Amino acid sequence: MGKQKWGFQENHELHAAAAFTIRNILESIMGNIDEKRSGKPKIHLGHGDPSVYPCFRTSTSVEDALVESIRSAKFNCYPAGVGIDPARSAIAELLSKDLPYKIETDDVFLTAGGNHAIEILLTVLGRPGANILFPRPNYPVYEARARFSPLEVRHYDLLPEKGWEVDLDGVKALADSNTVAIVLINPGNPCGNVFTFDHMQKIAETAREIGMLIISDEVYAHQVFADKPFIPMGVLGDIAPVLTLGSLSKRWIVPGWRFGWIAITDPTSILQQTGVSGSLKSCLTISADPPTVIQGAIPHVIKNTPKSFFLNINKLLKEAADMFFEKIKEVPNVTCPHKPEGSMFAMVKLNIPAFEDVVDDTDFCTKLAKEECMVLFPGDAVCLKNWVRVSFATEPKVLQDAIDRMKAFCLRHAKHM
Repeated sequence: MGKQKWGFQENHELHAAAAFTIRNILESIMGNIDEKRSGKPKIHLGHGDPSVYPCFRTSTSVEDALVESIRSAKFNCYPAGVGIDPARSAIAELLSKDLPYKIETDDVFLTAGGNHAIEILLTVLGRPGANILFPRPNYPVYEARARFSPLEVRHYDLLPEKGWEVDLDGVKALADSNTVAIVLINPGNPCGNVFTFDHMQKIAETAREIGMLIISDEVYAHQVFADKPFIPMGVLGDIAPVLTLGSLSKRWIVPGWRFGWIAITDPTSILQQTGVSGSLKSCLTISADPPTVIQGAIPHVIKNTPKSFFLNINKLLKEAADMFFEKIKEVPNVTCPHKPEGSMFAMVKLNIPAFEDVVDDTDFCTKLAKEECMVLFPGDAVCLKNWVRVSFATEPKVLQDAIDRMKAFCLRHAKHM
């Protein structure tokens, strides 16, 4: 009998998209770690998940809210595609506190985390011939999900010499009549920057001039610890329509809960008039939902989490950012041009020509993992080659150990003139 022919085959496009994801990249780097051989415990500064450290544990009120939701037996059912109303209303009320207008329950759409929200937005906006503007550097999931969208991706630059502000001249040069949206991440991932109101106003005015909406990724909302306050882009929603992306993951330190939202922050109702809000509802009808028991916990999570919890988290992040920014100056052949102001990250530039046998950022991260049992995220994966992204959200002794290992590695591989 001859060889059977099958009508199915491997999906190479999926492999290509997965190559952009944080999980795949980190798994590849961590494959070089051998704690037994190195005699050192692993230090993971490659992602924004400090939940493993006791000092970053979520509030007990958050845990109690989930237990209460489960034991109530009220949330074992299927939810509506857009989410259950009590959770949507609680988020609408939370976001409205920072805005000059009120968000309604129907303006909030619940998602299975921030990454799911990205998938939904790119699906809703995708059409042949359209393009979207992504920042460079960028959060990698945007790049991965865009491979499954008909949208053409165009990258505008964030300027490190200007505190990672948006290159607005570059945005204007990239955009055309087919540009549907610009993605902003504030507070910044991977840069740790926070936009000023004046700069945000210029962005909104540019968006209006071009005729595009703004996707404002505010997963790290209110996690700021320098002089600049966090200002939601929705404050400027009367200039250009804004879709705000949020999540429970970072501010409440529960990334494994996979709970997020998309909020329409558009007081002039442009997104309703153009059918975008209706498209969001339709897309969520045929998509996954966050678990109903977590949705059921949200009102109590938002209401009962004490202010002191958030203040303490920001205090810990500020202390870590201050320590990192000062100590990284002692590491040869690397520079951090901008002190982190928010989120959990900093971008560090590598002086590749000053190394003897390091060819680029991926090689740097791979060898660092092998020799020092330490994980950083390569800049090439966030569209900025020969930089690395560092998460400083860890305990002080771990951060100090990490910087010491990085210093030893850089000294060992430096060119000796």
